[in-house]
Amino acid sequence: MTVPSGDGHGGRQPSGGPTQVHGAGMLLLDDQARIVEVNREAERMLGFRAAELLGDDAHDRLHRDQHGHTTPRSSCPALRAYHSGRPAQGEWGWYECGDGTLLPVRWLITPCRTADGVEGAMILLHEHAPGAGEDEREAAEEEPLSELDRLALLAEVTTTLTSTLDVQEALRRLTRLVVPRLADWAIIDLITEGDEVWRASVVHYEDGDLVIRDDLQGPMPPIPQESGMPLSRALRGAASTLAGPETYQGPPDAGIAVAQRKLFEVTGMRYAAIAPIHGVREVLGALTLGQAERPERVADLALLEDIARRAGLALENARLYQRQRRVTETMQRHLLPQLPHEPGLQMAVRYVAAPEGSEVGGDWYDAFPLPDETVAVAIGDVVGHDADAAAAMAQVRNMLRAYAWSYEEPPSGIVDRLDQAMRNMTDASLATLIFGRIEGGGEDGKSCRVSWTNAGHPPPLLVTHDGAAQFLDSTVDPLIGAGLAVGREDAAVELPPLCTLLFYTDGLIESRSHALSEGLDRLSQHAAALARRPLDTFCDLLLSRVRPDDNDDDVALLAVRRPG
Repeated sequence: MTVPSGDGHGGRQPSGGPTQVHGAGMLLLDDQARIVEVNREAERMLGFRAAELLGDDAHDRLHRDQHGHTTPRSSCPALRAYHSGRPAQGEWGWYECGDGTLLPVRWLITPCRTADGVEGAMILLHEHAPGAGEDEREAAEEEPLSELDRLALLAEVTTTLTSTLDVQEALRRLTRLVVPRLADWAIIDLITEGDEVWRASVVHYEDGDLVIRDDLQGPMPPIPQESGMPLSRALRGAASTLAGPETYQGPPDAGIAVAQRKLFEVTGMRYAAIAPIHGVREVLGALTLGQAERPERVADLALLEDIARRAGLALENARLYQRQRRVTETMQRHLLPQLPHEPGLQMAVRYVAAPEGSEVGGDWYDAFPLPDETVAVAIGDVVGHDADAAAAMAQVRNMLRAYAWSYEEPPSGIVDRLDQAMRNMTDASLATLIFGRIEGGGEDGKSCRVSWTNAGHPPPLLVTHDGAAQFLDSTVDPLIGAGLAVGREDAAVELPPLCTLLFYTDGLIESRSHALSEGLDRLSQHAAALARRPLDTFCDLLLSRVRPDDNDDDVALLAVRRPG
């Protein structure tokens, strides 16, 4: 079979196919279903230049249903044929064009090799004349789901919902999976941890779009224990039931039944299927699928119960994760100290948890006054970023405070004592640390001097008021906890008026996509540009501008400014 192509490539003829194709768009896919070639006719039909499509997943980038929604991968016949390695064709389909419109097409997919010899597939697209076969298409859409489609939908529900630990995102994904495929309305009622009922989601399919009805969401009356109405029974964990026009016509037996009757009246729903959402240990809520007409669309209670069961497991996991986050947030507030109010010094701190980790970790900062009227400052990073690392961090920080308060020694002496004790008295394995003392700088205008020792930590950054930035690259001694007997060294520098001294952890500068030196350069550049901003603004903007997008570690900042 010869395919018209902008670069003259031909394709292998599928078994039983025609000998010549005119006016066909062609997409050539590699072994990962990525687009590697696009002919001129496909460019014309789809309104894309070939360069805009090359390398993209063909299904995710182009394939849509008749409403413009991304077709689930598990139920896509073209993908099934692609993975099976057999030719297949479809009488109708829709591809998204460059201007956002939908192109109705007939398609054919057949295995072939790419120009590089990779096993892939070729998709041929023919524009589908409006009206041709529309009656058959619409009739096919109204048919009940086949057993294969049911299994595909359930697999899609499982994989889609379990891939997020955010409750609201899980609800959004659930409604997109069932509307409009199974119903025109989806309502999700959740039971809160305080045993209140909250209508968390009301979504309607209207004019090709999913419309969120915020006006119908919010608190609901309590669950009545004796009510026989469908929603009340579902929220108590009873089996799923169908509700019809007659369900809410009689006198309501509880406040929640009044709310349900109002919902039916406002939405125009006449038929609904309502199923409990079960977690492992308790009922989490109820899922309602509603329809204005044709009750058979919502009559598949077995499918609805399977969907609700899978949704329950995903929601319970998300709730447990969010509960853990709240616990760790409380732990963080108690572990990270409040800053002292020292005359002649301004201080600001920031802590940002790892995006995918717990809300606390091994990164920490500290600042506190000492008996000799100096101010101690510290920043460190205990290996790990979970609750164990946070607990070890608290031990190290508290021991450092005790040694600093008890001994009038230079910073190196205090850190050496901490190093020796850490190996025998804490759960921490390794940690980086900068510990320093700030002397002077009071309101009397005396000179201000900082001395510090560095145990394997990124260097402090000194930024003057006129925007000169300098890393204080003193001798860097080994990490604490390493078990190395070394003589630690001290460094010192005068702090000019209006300067900013910045301590930070490596999460601010490290990235998987660039070298550490690039992160340090970026920090220096932005800190210099922000030198005259108020200290809190300085910290906020520095975090937003410098922290790498692919950062997967905690970040702690401690900024000290000497006023003029």
